[in-house]
Amino acid sequence: MNNSITNTARLLGAGLRALLVLTLVTGVIYPLVVTGVAQALFHNKANGSEVTSDGKVVGSSLIGQSYNLPLKKGQQTPDPDLKWFQGRPANGLGSNSVNTQYKLILSGATNLSADSKVLIQQVKDAKAAVVKDNSVPGYTVKPSDVPADAVTSSGSGLDPDISPAYADLQVHRIAAKNGLSVAQVQKLVDDHTDGRALGFVGEPRVNVLELNIALKDLVAKQ
Repeated sequence: MNNSITNTARLLGAGLRALLVLTLVTGVIYPLVVTGVAQALFHNKANGSEVTSDGKVVGSSLIGQSYNLPLKKGQQTPDPDLKWFQGRPANGLGSNSVNTQYKLILSGATNLSADSKVLIQQVKDAKAAVVKDNSVPGYTVKPSDVPADAVTSSGSGLDPDISPAYADLQVHRIAAKNGLSVAQVQKLVDDHTDGRALGFVGEPRVNVLELNIALKDLVAKQ
């Protein structure tokens, strides 16, 4: 009996030591090492790919933001603030009630099928709005000019990027609303257009937040 109790105690002691060692290695040392490497080699990405303006963090390059006017009395949906470049439609899963710093919506797709009457109507309405909003004196947008990303949301509903085609389509409107030349605004778009990763992965893209920060700085210099 005594030998049995002794063996059991030894096994329990060995198990406890193993638990403590594994907890220390996997729960403390490993996370600290990974965090240290991430901070040293990928500092910006490890901290959320923050974007700053005037010395303040204004968002993340990974998360899209809305550029809307304040809600008017009786309005359910705000009008877009057309002096800014607009991103893709944001059709997430609802309002973000936890971290409201950037007034985001919750990430998620609409889950509407391609033949959904609701989705088809959303696309038609969005296309009509893009044509109307971006047609300015001397420059008329045709429905055939509107790229797909201007009227559809991404899988996350919070895509931070738009296609160069959609950015180009907005150039004349941005120039007219901000008292800039078309050439000035087009140069902003060109300077903020990123190519395919490694030359072949993904599609060329324009980060809307970073582009609008550059636009704000350009307007301030006028």
